[in-house]
Amino acid sequence: MANKMELVIITGMSGAGKTVAIQSFEDMGYYCIDNMPPNLIPTFLKLIQSVHKFDKLALVMDLRSQLFFQEIYDAIEYVEEKTAIESRIVFLDATDEELVSRYKETRRSHPLAKQGRTIDGILEERNFLDEIRLRAGECIDTTHTTPRELRQQLMDKFGAKEAEPFHVELISFGFKNGLPIDADIVMDVRFLPNPYYDEELRPLRGTDEEVYDFVMRQPETEDFYNLFMNLINYTLPGYRREGKSSLTIAIGCTGGHHRSVALIERMAKQIEAAGYPVNITHRDFNVVKNSKVRS
Repeated sequence: MANKMELVIITGMSGAGKTVAIQSFEDMGYYCIDNMPPNLIPTFLKLIQSVHKFDKLALVMDLRSQLFFQEIYDAIEYVEEKTAIESRIVFLDATDEELVSRYKETRRSHPLAKQGRTIDGILEERNFLDEIRLRAGECIDTTHTTPRELRQQLMDKFGAKEAEPFHVELISFGFKNGLPIDADIVMDVRFLPNPYYDEELRPLRGTDEEVYDFVMRQPETEDFYNLFMNLINYTLPGYRREGKSSLTIAIGCTGGHHRSVALIERMAKQIEAAGYPVNITHRDFNVVKNSKVRS
């Protein structure tokens, strides 16, 4: 039997945190659409249900849609009365003073106060949203909430309890092919003894036992690895607390075949043993080597 579809409608005051919210739902595996016009919801939901690919949806609907105030209530009633979709409304709010302060910090104009005072736009918006605020199942006041704290609140309320949203991406690479552009931490291990100079090891890779053992039995490797992993073990809990969904660590040698590969394989085992999901990418593992380049 197919899972019952779940729909979360994210709305609330402009400046109260809807961008953080939609990003959080995306990290939790929801199919997300920002700024969904309410009059398109019936057609959109029929299309989504017909393809049977998504069972968790999150939609942001706010006053960027010009028909918002006229049609959002009809859209919600359609979901509740004419579909079997389980829907919830998340309303994000903050005090008028805090919203004014946030607009001043970003130097943006309130959508309802393009030519007037920010506070006037906020009061007008609050008046329009009174009814939907009363209908919302989740009202979250972000006045004294950091983006990280808001993210955690949403994770606690909507995240799968068995899921671990934070994971570690490990990448081996060769500097001769360029840096991985998505890496958070990059470490250069070209200072370690190179298996390339052993003709028997040259055609092998860091996943092969002979190369792995060669790299790991070097005193420099052991000293480096312990120091580097002390740093990683110290920082991982902090990255997770700050709300990152993943941390990408890249280890590079010259060609990305020997030293970096072996170290990534060892790191993966230790990080997994510490309780963090790990994905491994050996980016340059199968890149054909130039005979003039040492790996």
